[in-house]
Amino acid sequence: MPPTDEPPTAPAWIDYAEFGERFVTHAVTAARIESAISGMAGRGLTIGPVSIGPAGLAGFVAEGKIGTPHVEHSGPGVTFEVTVPVSLTLKVLLGGRKLRLQARVEIDLTLRARTAEPVLIVIDIPPITQRDISFVLRAQAVESAWEWLLGPIAGVVQRDVAARVNAMLADPQTRRRLVFDVDAMVAGTRSKHRDRAEFEWIGYDEFGYRFFAHIVTRQRVFDVVERLAGRPIEIGPVRTGPRRAATVTVRGAVRIPRLADRAAEPVAFDLTLPVRLDITVAVLKANHYRADVEVPLVLSARAADPLLVVIDVSPPHPAEIRVEFTAHGARAAALGVIAGIKKQVVTRVVAVVRKELADPAMRTIDVAARIDSIA
Repeated sequence: MPPTDEPPTAPAWIDYAEFGERFVTHAVTAARIESAISGMAGRGLTIGPVSIGPAGLAGFVAEGKIGTPHVEHSGPGVTFEVTVPVSLTLKVLLGGRKLRLQARVEIDLTLRARTAEPVLIVIDIPPITQRDISFVLRAQAVESAWEWLLGPIAGVVQRDVAARVNAMLADPQTRRRLVFDVDAMVAGTRSKHRDRAEFEWIGYDEFGYRFFAHIVTRQRVFDVVERLAGRPIEIGPVRTGPRRAATVTVRGAVRIPRLADRAAEPVAFDLTLPVRLDITVAVLKANHYRADVEVPLVLSARAADPLLVVIDVSPPHPAEIRVEFTAHGARAAALGVIAGIKKQVVTRVVAVVRKELADPAMRTIDVAARIDSIA
Protein backbone atom coordinates (compact mmCIF):
# COMPACT_ATOMS: atom_id res chain seq x y z
CA MET A 1 0.00 0.00 0.00
CA PRO A 2 1.47 3.43 -0.95
CA PRO A 3 2.19 5.92 1.84
CA THR A 4 -0.58 8.31 2.77
CA ASP A 5 -0.66 11.77 4.27
CA GLU A 6 -3.92 11.09 6.08
CA PRO A 7 -3.65 11.59 9.85
CA PRO A 8 -3.84 8.53 12.12
CA THR A 9 -7.30 7.51 13.21
CA ALA A 10 -8.25 9.20 16.47
CA PRO A 11 -8.75 6.82 19.41
CA ALA A 12 -12.30 5.98 20.46
CA TRP A 13 -12.34 7.22 24.04
CA ILE A 14 -13.99 5.33 26.90
CA ASP A 15 -14.25 6.38 30.52
CA TYR A 16 -12.22 4.92 33.38
CA ALA A 17 -15.21 2.96 34.69
CA GLU A 18 -15.70 1.17 31.36
CA PHE A 19 -11.96 0.53 31.19
CA GLY A 20 -12.05 -1.12 34.63
CA GLU A 21 -14.76 -3.59 33.65
CA ARG A 22 -13.05 -4.38 30.35
CA PHE A 23 -9.75 -4.92 32.10
CA VAL A 24 -11.15 -7.48 34.54
CA THR A 25 -13.13 -9.24 31.80
CA HIS A 26 -10.06 -9.56 29.60
CA ALA A 27 -7.65 -10.49 32.40
CA VAL A 28 -9.72 -13.16 34.13
CA THR A 29 -10.20 -16.03 31.69
CA ALA A 30 -11.16 -19.66 32.10
CA ALA A 31 -7.55 -20.64 31.39
CA ARG A 32 -6.23 -18.40 34.17
CA ILE A 33 -8.85 -19.73 36.58
CA GLU A 34 -7.79 -23.29 35.74
CA SER A 35 -4.16 -22.35 36.29
CA ALA A 36 -4.96 -20.74 39.65
CA ILE A 37 -6.67 -23.85 41.04
CA SER A 38 -4.67 -26.46 39.14
CA GLY A 39 -2.73 -27.32 42.30
CA MET A 40 -5.74 -29.26 43.57
CA ALA A 41 -5.59 -31.77 40.71
CA GLY A 42 -3.92 -35.06 41.52
CA ARG A 43 -4.10 -34.71 45.27
CA GLY A 44 -4.92 -37.92 47.10
CA LEU A 45 -8.00 -38.23 49.27
CA THR A 46 -8.65 -40.80 52.02
CA ILE A 47 -11.81 -40.94 54.12
CA GLY A 48 -12.17 -43.29 57.07
CA PRO A 49 -12.34 -45.84 58.37
CA VAL A 50 -15.84 -44.65 59.30
CA SER A 51 -18.34 -46.66 61.37
CA ILE A 52 -22.00 -46.61 60.32
CA GLY A 53 -25.11 -47.84 62.04
CA PRO A 54 -25.78 -48.96 65.61
CA ALA A 55 -22.75 -50.30 67.46
CA GLY A 56 -20.64 -49.82 64.36
CA LEU A 57 -22.50 -52.50 62.48
CA ALA A 58 -20.96 -51.39 59.21
CA GLY A 59 -18.06 -49.25 58.10
CA PHE A 60 -16.18 -48.08 55.08
CA VAL A 61 -12.95 -46.60 53.82
CA ALA A 62 -12.78 -44.41 50.69
CA GLU A 63 -9.62 -43.68 48.72
CA GLY A 64 -9.13 -41.69 45.56
CA LYS A 65 -7.82 -38.48 44.06
CA ILE A 66 -8.99 -35.11 42.79
CA GLY A 67 -9.22 -34.74 39.04
CA THR A 68 -8.62 -31.76 36.75
CA PRO A 69 -11.08 -28.89 37.32
CA HIS A 70 -13.32 -27.90 34.43
CA VAL A 71 -14.07 -24.18 34.13
CA GLU A 72 -16.85 -22.52 32.16
CA HIS A 73 -17.65 -18.82 31.98
CA SER A 74 -21.12 -17.82 33.08
CA GLY A 75 -22.82 -14.47 33.48
CA PRO A 76 -23.54 -11.91 34.50
CA GLY A 77 -20.19 -10.30 35.20
CA VAL A 78 -16.90 -12.12 35.44
CA THR A 79 -18.31 -15.30 36.96
CA PHE A 80 -17.25 -18.90 36.34
CA GLU A 81 -18.81 -22.25 37.09
CA VAL A 82 -16.19 -24.81 38.08
CA THR A 83 -16.60 -28.56 38.39
CA VAL A 84 -13.95 -30.48 40.30
CA PRO A 85 -14.21 -34.27 39.83
CA VAL A 86 -13.13 -36.75 42.49
CA SER A 87 -12.81 -40.47 41.77
CA LEU A 88 -13.21 -42.76 44.78
CA THR A 89 -12.94 -46.44 45.54
CA LEU A 90 -15.07 -47.46 48.53
CA LYS A 91 -14.41 -50.57 50.60
CA VAL A 92 -17.54 -51.32 52.62
CA LEU A 93 -17.75 -53.89 55.45
CA LEU A 94 -21.09 -55.25 56.73
CA GLY A 95 -21.29 -58.21 59.10
CA GLY A 96 -17.98 -59.62 57.95
CA ARG A 97 -18.89 -59.25 54.28
CA LYS A 98 -16.96 -56.90 52.03
CA LEU A 99 -18.19 -54.78 49.13
CA ARG A 100 -16.06 -52.75 46.75
CA LEU A 101 -17.70 -49.80 44.99
CA GLN A 102 -16.56 -47.16 42.53
CA ALA A 103 -17.98 -43.67 42.99
CA ARG A 104 -17.70 -40.32 41.30
CA VAL A 105 -17.94 -37.15 43.35
CA GLU A 106 -18.35 -33.74 41.72
CA ILE A 107 -17.72 -30.46 43.49
CA ASP A 108 -19.57 -27.49 42.00
CA LEU A 109 -17.98 -24.10 42.62
CA THR A 110 -19.02 -20.63 41.59
CA LEU A 111 -16.03 -18.31 41.24
CA ARG A 112 -16.30 -14.57 40.73
CA ALA A 113 -13.56 -12.12 39.88
CA ARG A 114 -13.79 -9.26 42.37
CA THR A 115 -11.76 -6.10 42.64
CA ALA A 116 -10.25 -4.79 45.84
CA GLU A 117 -8.08 -1.97 47.15
CA PRO A 118 -5.58 -0.82 46.10
CA VAL A 119 -5.54 -2.36 42.59
CA LEU A 120 -6.24 -6.06 43.16
CA ILE A 121 -8.20 -8.69 41.27
CA VAL A 122 -9.25 -11.51 43.57
CA ILE A 123 -10.83 -14.81 42.52
CA ASP A 124 -13.44 -15.09 45.24
CA ILE A 125 -14.64 -18.61 46.11
CA PRO A 126 -17.46 -18.94 48.66
CA PRO A 127 -17.04 -21.76 51.21
CA ILE A 128 -18.14 -25.15 49.86
CA THR A 129 -21.08 -26.81 51.59
CA GLN A 130 -22.43 -30.34 51.46
CA ARG A 131 -25.07 -29.18 48.97
CA ASP A 132 -22.31 -28.30 46.47
CA ILE A 133 -21.13 -31.92 46.25
CA SER A 134 -22.79 -34.71 44.34
CA PHE A 135 -22.17 -38.42 45.01
CA VAL A 136 -22.88 -40.93 42.26
CA LEU A 137 -22.05 -44.64 42.30
CA ARG A 138 -20.72 -46.07 39.10
CA ALA A 139 -23.30 -48.27 37.34
CA GLN A 140 -23.36 -51.57 39.21
CA ALA A 141 -25.86 -53.76 41.01
CA VAL A 142 -26.05 -53.46 44.79
CA GLU A 143 -27.84 -56.07 46.87
CA SER A 144 -30.83 -54.80 48.83
CA ALA A 145 -29.05 -55.68 52.07
CA TRP A 146 -26.46 -53.03 51.32
CA GLU A 147 -28.75 -50.28 50.06
CA TRP A 148 -29.44 -48.75 53.47
CA LEU A 149 -25.72 -47.95 53.74
CA LEU A 150 -25.54 -45.81 50.61
CA GLY A 151 -27.30 -42.74 52.05
CA PRO A 152 -25.14 -42.50 55.18
CA ILE A 153 -21.98 -43.16 53.14
CA ALA A 154 -22.90 -40.40 50.67
CA GLY A 155 -23.49 -37.94 53.55
CA VAL A 156 -20.14 -38.70 55.16
CA VAL A 157 -18.30 -38.42 51.85
CA GLN A 158 -19.97 -35.09 51.00
CA ARG A 159 -19.19 -33.55 54.39
CA ASP A 160 -15.62 -34.79 54.41
CA VAL A 161 -14.86 -33.71 50.83
CA ALA A 162 -16.32 -30.25 51.52
CA ALA A 163 -14.08 -29.85 54.56
CA ARG A 164 -10.99 -31.10 52.71
CA VAL A 165 -11.46 -28.85 49.67
CA ASN A 166 -12.20 -25.80 51.84
CA ALA A 167 -8.92 -26.47 53.63
CA MET A 168 -7.09 -26.72 50.30
CA LEU A 169 -8.56 -23.40 49.12
CA ALA A 170 -7.63 -21.76 52.42
CA ASP A 171 -4.02 -22.90 52.11
CA PRO A 172 -1.79 -19.80 51.79
CA GLN A 173 -0.10 -21.12 48.65
CA THR A 174 -3.45 -21.66 46.92
CA ARG A 175 -4.82 -18.34 48.16
CA ARG A 176 -1.83 -16.48 46.72
CA ARG A 177 -2.61 -17.89 43.29
CA LEU A 178 -6.09 -16.35 43.49
CA VAL A 179 -4.88 -12.78 44.08
CA PHE A 180 -3.51 -10.63 41.24
CA ASP A 181 -1.82 -7.38 42.25
CA VAL A 182 -1.92 -5.31 39.06
CA ASP A 183 0.37 -2.58 40.41
CA ALA A 184 3.05 -5.10 41.41
CA MET A 185 2.72 -6.96 38.11
CA VAL A 186 3.29 -3.76 36.12
CA ALA A 187 6.21 -2.72 38.33
CA GLY A 188 7.74 -6.20 38.27
CA THR A 189 7.93 -6.31 42.07
CA ARG A 190 6.74 -8.73 44.72
CA SER A 191 3.24 -8.00 45.94
CA LYS A 192 2.66 -7.35 49.63
CA HIS A 193 -1.07 -8.08 49.27
CA ARG A 194 -1.14 -11.69 48.04
CA ASP A 195 -0.99 -13.15 51.55
CA ARG A 196 -4.04 -11.25 52.72
CA ALA A 197 -7.17 -13.13 53.75
CA GLU A 198 -9.42 -10.07 54.09
CA PHE A 199 -10.07 -7.48 51.41
CA GLU A 200 -11.82 -4.16 51.04
CA TRP A 201 -13.92 -4.70 47.95
CA ILE A 202 -14.47 -2.04 45.30
CA GLY A 203 -16.50 -2.05 42.09
CA TYR A 204 -15.08 -2.53 38.62
CA ASP A 205 -15.70 1.17 37.95
CA GLU A 206 -13.68 2.25 40.98
CA PHE A 207 -11.00 -0.26 39.96
CA GLY A 208 -10.74 1.56 36.61
CA TYR A 209 -10.13 4.90 38.32
CA ARG A 210 -7.60 3.38 40.70
CA PHE A 211 -5.82 1.67 37.82
CA PHE A 212 -5.01 5.01 36.21
CA ALA A 213 -4.15 6.71 39.50
CA HIS A 214 -1.74 3.94 40.54
CA ILE A 215 -0.39 2.70 37.23
CA VAL A 216 -0.07 5.87 35.15
CA THR A 217 2.53 7.52 37.37
CA ARG A 218 4.69 10.51 36.61
CA GLN A 219 7.76 8.29 36.27
CA ARG A 220 6.07 5.95 33.80
CA VAL A 221 4.80 8.88 31.74
CA PHE A 222 8.27 10.38 31.81
CA ASP A 223 9.69 7.13 30.45
CA VAL A 224 7.43 7.67 27.43
CA VAL A 225 8.04 11.38 26.78
CA GLU A 226 11.77 11.03 27.40
CA ARG A 227 11.96 9.45 23.95
CA LEU A 228 11.44 12.91 22.50
CA ALA A 229 14.90 13.92 23.71
CA GLY A 230 17.39 14.14 20.88
CA ARG A 231 14.83 14.78 18.14
CA PRO A 232 16.66 17.09 15.68
CA ILE A 233 15.37 20.49 14.60
CA GLU A 234 16.91 22.10 11.53
CA ILE A 235 16.20 25.21 9.48
CA GLY A 236 17.93 26.37 6.34
CA PRO A 237 20.08 27.59 5.08
CA VAL A 238 17.51 30.29 4.19
CA ARG A 239 17.92 33.85 2.89
CA THR A 240 16.45 36.65 4.98
CA GLY A 241 16.84 40.31 5.94
CA PRO A 242 17.06 43.42 3.72
CA ARG A 243 17.71 42.43 0.11
CA ARG A 244 17.91 38.87 1.46
CA ALA A 245 21.51 39.51 2.26
CA ALA A 246 21.69 37.21 5.28
CA THR A 247 21.88 33.42 5.18
CA VAL A 248 20.45 31.73 8.27
CA THR A 249 21.15 28.17 9.38
CA VAL A 250 19.59 26.63 12.50
CA ARG A 251 20.66 23.33 14.04
CA GLY A 252 19.53 21.89 17.34
CA ALA A 253 17.56 19.22 19.18
CA VAL A 254 14.99 18.58 21.85
CA ARG A 255 16.59 18.21 25.27
CA ILE A 256 15.50 16.15 28.29
CA PRO A 257 11.84 16.99 29.02
CA ARG A 258 10.61 18.18 32.41
CA LEU A 259 7.44 16.69 33.82
CA ALA A 260 5.34 17.63 36.84
CA ASP A 261 2.01 16.51 38.28
CA ARG A 262 -0.79 18.83 37.29
CA ALA A 263 -2.58 20.20 40.33
CA ALA A 264 -6.30 19.57 40.75
CA GLU A 265 -6.52 17.29 37.72
CA PRO A 266 -6.49 13.47 37.99
CA VAL A 267 -3.80 11.66 36.01
CA ALA A 268 -2.63 14.82 34.20
CA PHE A 269 0.84 16.30 33.89
CA ASP A 270 2.58 19.52 32.86
CA LEU A 271 5.30 18.78 30.31
CA THR A 272 7.98 21.23 29.28
CA LEU A 273 10.02 20.40 26.18
CA PRO A 274 13.28 22.38 26.19
CA VAL A 275 14.97 22.90 22.83
CA ARG A 276 18.54 24.18 22.38
CA LEU A 277 19.30 25.73 18.98
CA ASP A 278 22.55 26.98 17.49
CA ILE A 279 21.90 29.71 14.92
CA THR A 280 24.37 30.97 12.34
CA VAL A 281 23.63 34.19 10.45
CA ALA A 282 26.09 34.80 7.63
CA VAL A 283 26.33 38.50 6.63
CA LEU A 284 29.82 39.02 5.20
CA LYS A 285 30.98 36.77 8.03
CA ALA A 286 29.35 34.21 10.32
CA ASN A 287 27.55 35.47 13.41
CA HIS A 288 26.51 32.97 16.05
CA TYR A 289 23.55 32.88 18.40
CA ARG A 290 21.95 30.46 20.81
CA ALA A 291 18.21 30.08 21.22
CA ASP A 292 16.69 28.44 24.28
CA VAL A 293 13.12 27.41 23.50
CA GLU A 294 10.54 26.00 25.88
CA VAL A 295 7.36 24.29 24.66
CA PRO A 296 4.69 23.88 27.38
CA LEU A 297 2.26 20.97 26.98
CA VAL A 298 -0.46 19.31 29.06
CA LEU A 299 -0.61 15.50 29.09
CA SER A 300 -3.66 13.52 30.20
CA ALA A 301 -3.92 9.74 30.60
CA ARG A 302 -7.08 8.55 28.88
CA ALA A 303 -8.71 5.19 28.24
CA ALA A 304 -9.52 4.14 24.69
CA ASP A 305 -11.23 1.29 22.89
CA PRO A 306 -10.70 -1.60 23.10
CA LEU A 307 -8.31 -1.60 26.08
CA LEU A 308 -5.72 1.10 25.55
CA VAL A 309 -4.02 3.66 27.76
CA VAL A 310 -3.26 6.76 25.68
CA ILE A 311 -1.20 9.72 26.85
CA ASP A 312 -3.30 12.43 25.22
CA VAL A 313 -1.70 15.79 24.41
CA SER A 314 -2.93 18.84 22.55
CA PRO A 315 -0.53 20.20 19.89
CA PRO A 316 1.40 23.31 20.96
CA HIS A 317 0.34 26.77 19.90
CA PRO A 318 3.03 29.19 18.69
CA ALA A 319 1.84 31.91 21.11
CA GLU A 320 2.59 29.65 24.09
CA ILE A 321 6.22 28.98 23.17
CA ARG A 322 8.94 30.88 25.04
CA VAL A 323 12.15 31.81 23.20
CA GLU A 324 15.29 33.45 24.53
CA PHE A 325 18.13 34.45 22.21
CA THR A 326 21.76 34.92 23.24
CA ALA A 327 24.27 36.51 20.86
CA HIS A 328 27.91 35.40 20.78
CA GLY A 329 29.99 38.52 20.35
CA ALA A 330 29.32 42.25 20.02
CA ARG A 331 28.91 42.17 16.25
CA ALA A 332 26.25 39.45 16.45
CA ALA A 333 24.43 41.40 19.19
CA ALA A 334 24.40 44.55 17.10
CA LEU A 335 23.34 42.86 13.87
CA GLY A 336 19.63 42.88 14.71
CA VAL A 337 18.69 40.32 12.08
CA ILE A 338 17.81 37.70 14.66
CA ALA A 339 14.48 39.34 15.47
CA GLY A 340 13.38 38.67 11.91
CA ILE A 341 13.82 34.91 12.17
CA LYS A 342 12.14 34.41 15.55
CA LYS A 343 8.85 33.54 13.87
CA GLN A 344 10.59 31.01 11.62
CA VAL A 345 12.28 29.38 14.61
CA VAL A 346 9.02 29.09 16.55
CA THR A 347 7.15 27.80 13.50
CA ARG A 348 9.76 25.13 12.87
CA VAL A 349 9.83 24.00 16.51
CA VAL A 350 6.03 23.74 16.54
CA ALA A 351 6.10 21.71 13.32
CA VAL A 352 8.60 19.20 14.73
CA VAL A 353 6.75 18.77 18.02
CA ARG A 354 3.40 18.43 16.23
CA LYS A 355 4.85 15.73 13.98
CA GLU A 356 6.23 13.79 16.93
CA LEU A 357 2.90 13.99 18.74
CA ALA A 358 0.67 13.31 15.73
CA ASP A 359 0.97 9.53 15.86
CA PRO A 360 -0.46 8.18 19.14
CA ALA A 361 1.46 4.90 18.74
CA MET A 362 4.50 6.12 20.70
CA ARG A 363 2.31 7.21 23.63
CA THR A 364 -0.14 4.31 23.61
CA ILE A 365 -0.02 1.20 25.78
CA ASP A 366 -2.00 -1.80 24.56
CA VAL A 367 -3.10 -3.15 27.91
CA ALA A 368 -4.80 -6.20 26.40
CA ALA A 369 -1.54 -7.22 24.72
CA ARG A 370 0.35 -6.75 27.99
CA ILE A 371 -2.17 -8.96 29.80
CA ASP A 372 -1.95 -11.64 27.12
CA SER A 373 1.85 -11.69 27.36
CA ILE A 374 1.69 -12.64 31.04
CA ALA A 375 1.76 -16.39 31.45
